[in-house]
Amino acid sequence: MDKNEIRLFNDRQIRTAWDAEKQEWYFSIVDVVGVLTDQPDYDGARNYWKVLKNRLVKEGAQLVTLCNQLKMISPKDGKSYNTDVADTEQLLRLIQSIPSPKAEPFKLWLAETGRQRLEETADPELAIHRALLIYRRKGYSEKWINQRLKSIEFRKELTDEWSRSGVKDSEYAKLTNVLTRAWAGMSVGEYKAHKGLTKESLRDNMTNTELVLNMLAEVSTTEISKATDPKGYEASKRVAKQGGAVARNARKELEEKTGASVISKHTAKDVGELDD
Repeated sequence: MDKNEIRLFNDRQIRTAWDAEKQEWYFSIVDVVGVLTDQPDYDGARNYWKVLKNRLVKEGAQLVTLCNQLKMISPKDGKSYNTDVADTEQLLRLIQSIPSPKAEPFKLWLAETGRQRLEETADPELAIHRALLIYRRKGYSEKWINQRLKSIEFRKELTDEWSRSGVKDSEYAKLTNVLTRAWAGMSVGEYKAHKGLTKESLRDNMTNTELVLNMLAEVSTTEISKATDPKGYEASKRVAKQGGAVARNARKELEEKTGASVISKHTAKDVGELDD
């Protein structure tokens, strides 16, 4: 674990841990259970989770067996103990098993999210429309939104080309790292760390200029791939380096002209700065 934090939910503490390698947050189950069931103290929350865990085991729920344990500091004595934790998906499944009024909003949200995903499967254009509304609500400018939606289109064309070249879905992330390092000088994870991001989307936290160069890298890779017809991961990796180099050269030339680095620390928290 690279990062441990205390988060607040309705003024109650939730212990969390960030795994940079897996790009995943883990949450203390006892803390979440305590909040959702209004337990008066830590012992009450721990006992509730013990009873609930036993019930889930008897019901044959895989959730309990999939949960991990991590060292976390106890709120009782300040010492570190192995603590049951859940990732985001496991936590949402756990919430569905808790009969609590505070859990109801989560359950309704899950049902609504499921309905939306089914609709988007039938009509993918709906996903783009929802993304547009979300970006507007977050305060992004129309200029930035147009660039972001265009980047989604270019990304889809690139992954389609990778698929045609025989690249597996599980290898897309590795090729994206190769491509990003080629033009930006760092992997996706390093780029996110540079901006202070964890689970957030890197593209959603890029400035207009960063987005444009990232799109140039992806478009260049797509076109070079179409022209050279690589077969498999290793050949596509070489093409990704070539496509990224096109954007890298453009970045370096721009930086020489402006005297400023294109790679920014601005994030969605500075939405007004992302247009720069």
